[in-house]
Amino acid sequence: MSKVFLIDQGKQPLNPIHPAQARQLLRDGKAAVFRRYPFTLILKEEVSLLTLASCAGITSRTQRRSNPNINSLRIKIDPGAKTTGLALVDDNTGEVVWVAELQHRGFQIRDALTSRRQLRRSRRNRKTRYRKPRFLNRTRPKGWLPPSLSSRVANILTWVKRLSSSSQIIAISTELVRFDTQKMEDVEISGVGYQQGTLAGYEVREFLLEKWDRTCAYCGAKDTKLEIEHIQPRSKSGSNRASNLCLACVPCNQKKGNQDIKDFLKDKPDLLKRILSHAKKPLADTAAVNATRWNLYENLKKTGLPVEVGTGGRTKYNRTVRGLEKTHYWDAACVGVSTPEQLITSGVKPLRIAAKGHGTRQQCRTDKWGFPVRYCSRTKFHKGFQTGDIVAAVVTSGKKIGIYVGRVATRATGSFNISTPDGLIQGISHKYCTHIHKKDGYSYVQ
Repeated sequence: MSKVFLIDQGKQPLNPIHPAQARQLLRDGKAAVFRRYPFTLILKEEVSLLTLASCAGITSRTQRRSNPNINSLRIKIDPGAKTTGLALVDDNTGEVVWVAELQHRGFQIRDALTSRRQLRRSRRNRKTRYRKPRFLNRTRPKGWLPPSLSSRVANILTWVKRLSSSSQIIAISTELVRFDTQKMEDVEISGVGYQQGTLAGYEVREFLLEKWDRTCAYCGAKDTKLEIEHIQPRSKSGSNRASNLCLACVPCNQKKGNQDIKDFLKDKPDLLKRILSHAKKPLADTAAVNATRWNLYENLKKTGLPVEVGTGGRTKYNRTVRGLEKTHYWDAACVGVSTPEQLITSGVKPLRIAAKGHGTRQQCRTDKWGFPVRYCSRTKFHKGFQTGDIVAAVVTSGKKIGIYVGRVATRATGSFNISTPDGLIQGISHKYCTHIHKKDGYSYVQ
């Protein structure tokens, strides 16, 4: 069951509580809603003797310093290019307290930067073509990441900070690299025993699935059972290195048998050339994918909490052994060797979080040639609301009678648009709207 976060009067985190206990506190007037997303309550009074039988784990701020009953949680992170999984896990009991999927806007940032660059270059080619080029005279600091990548790191760090303020987090686990490439290439790095174990197989399989795009190398078949295939057969001195492995469907694998690939594809020279070149492709691409994760790792260490790291192969192994479905948040719960043998996941519902940014500083809108066509208002607030607020609109008259909850887009006229899970509702007057959650750069769906 997804728990409700609880903080005391001094905004210090207490044990997350069951939703039924949260409702009881609200009915009794002993707590108030502090934050809607993630749902957090704040106590109104000292609660050293507050019906511990019904609200287990709640202690006052003064007791918290010496009370060992405050559960210590581990935040677990599965970083991704588009979506990152987040999970809070109690290592002692194996209970998954809270999970979420964080959707990044890195590709939107990339497209926005591309558009801005195109407009700027077009304008400066027209206006300043006689000036000396100076776009390569700026040095970048060590560890620099482009905005499209650094935004992903910033999103994750933001949520680590927020969760740390509402729960007692003592450790962090993150998936540092998608694949342990060195251990796949050099069997002696950690001993032959590691390479011959179960986890090594998961590491190699995950790498091959990513490298060959989950398709058969010989016929291009997708959505079918794929097997690990030796390009140079083992019977003909082929090795187990990742550069000698590919994926093949069952018919192609059986058809090839122990033939040399040059004999098997002698009638398809183009396919042979493509497979051989792709197989020998260095692991630099994987290292580039992992660059963001290394930057995240360095920033997580700055929090002062111990940081455990794992690989994608270990994550998949943990998830498969525990019988969990493939989702970003269950992947996060299974990151690292610290994952409890049994995870208690019943009733857990993920919070869907999407990064939305904080608007734009562009002073005008342009046509496709880059010429100004419309002025942009510099006023952020209209009728007490700003774009990005989450509101509840109770419409009592007109053609749109009903209750709408969602992210609002404001206009100076006071006629707002509300994005709900069922679609976009346009033309809702500000008079019907009340705040639920102030803009914080994200949108939420429970």
